[in-house]
Amino acid sequence: MARGRIPESDIDAIRERTPIEEVVGEYVQLKPAGHDSLKGLSPFKDEKTPSFHVRPQMGTYHCFGCGESGDVIAFLMAMDHTGFTETVERLAARVGYELHYENGRGPDREEKGRRQRLVDAHKIAQEFFERQLYTREAAAAQRFLGGRGFDGAAAKRFGVGYAPQGWSHLLKHLRDHGFTEEELKATGMFSEGRRGLYDRFRGRLIWPIRTITGETIGFGARKLFEEDQGPKYLNTPETALYKKSQVLYGIDLAKRKIAQGQQVVVVEGYTDVMAAHLAGVETAVATCGTAFGAGHIKIVRRLLGDDGSGGEVIFTFDGDEAGQKAALHAFQEDQRFTAQTYVCVAPDGMDPCDLRLARGDRAVRDLLETKRPLFEFAIRVTLEDYDLETLEGRVRAMRAVVPMIATIRDPALRPAYARRVAGWIGMEPVEVERAVDAAARAPREPAPQQQSGAQPEEQDVHREETRRFEVPDLRDPAARMEREALEVLVQQPDLVADSQWEVLARTRVRYALHHEVLRAVLAAAGEASRAPGAAWVNAICAHADPEAHGLIAQLSVAQIPAATPDQLTRYAAGILNRLLIQELVARKADKLAELNRLDAARDRERWQAVQRDLLELESRRRQLAGT
Repeated sequence: MARGRIPESDIDAIRERTPIEEVVGEYVQLKPAGHDSLKGLSPFKDEKTPSFHVRPQMGTYHCFGCGESGDVIAFLMAMDHTGFTETVERLAARVGYELHYENGRGPDREEKGRRQRLVDAHKIAQEFFERQLYTREAAAAQRFLGGRGFDGAAAKRFGVGYAPQGWSHLLKHLRDHGFTEEELKATGMFSEGRRGLYDRFRGRLIWPIRTITGETIGFGARKLFEEDQGPKYLNTPETALYKKSQVLYGIDLAKRKIAQGQQVVVVEGYTDVMAAHLAGVETAVATCGTAFGAGHIKIVRRLLGDDGSGGEVIFTFDGDEAGQKAALHAFQEDQRFTAQTYVCVAPDGMDPCDLRLARGDRAVRDLLETKRPLFEFAIRVTLEDYDLETLEGRVRAMRAVVPMIATIRDPALRPAYARRVAGWIGMEPVEVERAVDAAARAPREPAPQQQSGAQPEEQDVHREETRRFEVPDLRDPAARMEREALEVLVQQPDLVADSQWEVLARTRVRYALHHEVLRAVLAAAGEASRAPGAAWVNAICAHADPEAHGLIAQLSVAQIPAATPDQLTRYAAGILNRLLIQELVARKADKLAELNRLDAARDRERWQAVQRDLLELESRRRQLAGT
């Protein structure tokens, strides 16, 4: 049976039972900022003045600096970069809540236990390898690290260890901890021969491969001895825990800096990640024995918040043929990003580890300043395959790079690159531009992932969007009053009388963005429980245009000028009455305009009807105003 869906009632219960201030407080130092309000430095961006607000009663947060907002589930997803279901299950375990599942099953105890046993085995193995690094037998490993500029502190920071020579050191260690043969096989840390299991990693330097949340799920191992007939680098094979296309080495250390700096640096190996981080480039990650592909891009996009608002992905490659091949492969995946992609090639083809060793930490940081757009690099590499001294070679070169230029997302950049390429190959710019335009208009084959039914989040999501809603000018008293009324509706729906809900359904507001929020509030009120909290805010967002979500988040954490429950009740009633009065005044103006257009003699009946409407509207206005 397939995994089931967690019902909304359970999700709401998790939100209610998890104090958002406690969870956020594990990542952000929060200080009081008024009644039911806390603030601190944003975990989503570098800043000196706190712009990050938490409302415990509402169960929501909002960063006024970058616009990030949500509830406790959204916060953990953003911090730990985990999926929704996984995050809910983690929070349920935290508060001791038993989840239920609809239309399927949840992870049974055996399944959860099996995964945890595998995680525990890797943790114990990592500790074993780390201890072995400081034994006499690990002299070769120590020399290797020292020769590449890494001291003991660096080794500890990255969890580097040593697998001793021999066939069963780790095997015996894990057996002594009670792991069964079946569990040991499932870890991927052992091979199997005619005599049974034996250590997969022997006489090698070991790096732990961790998930984004810091769990060790596999290992990478480098050969140290000439008699070792295995490959230079040996990784854990695919297991229930370890999928090489879905992990990045160093992601657990880099995730916070990547999210804050909107930058990720992709290097080629374990020592390169270590060198980059120690040199101050703390956004560096590497693949684990495979090319940078769609699974890795999915991780990076989630970390960057890759929504077209900025960010950069920088690839570093050796200057050799293999490095150029890797760059071209990265170029093929570029369209999956909305972030800008760049490539850096170090002088003399050195990787970051060699560069740090030869020229120091500053040289590694300076390497990033030499970045070039990935498009430019890929085009230049492609042109190297053609003889540009002949007319035939130039034409073939143009035909090879024109489709590449046509894929540039920014239409303003295409003619610029076309003219530059024309200069590189010695052809007329107008000829190259014409070919690029034709290639850009030509229908494109669906991407392989789209043909195979990939999820929308894995497909190209690059769209040019325009803002639908004008941002209200709060210098306008009407805009300010509308916003204050919406704050009450978003934060305190329980204080709105049934009669007010009825009138609100017929109420107009001046600003389109405010109207969209009001429409979503009314839709939520018809379906959800009108109880303050994250569930109510989420219900509003579910009915609102995504462009309004930022304002809803701000409304949910805004400070309402009331210190006591009585003051809050009076304020809520007063501000909503003012909103309704504004609506009545607007309708009166409409009626007066209609009255002025009517001829009292020829349209007597309609004229009298409008007069009665005006009297009724004025009476209702006076009633609300208390005059």
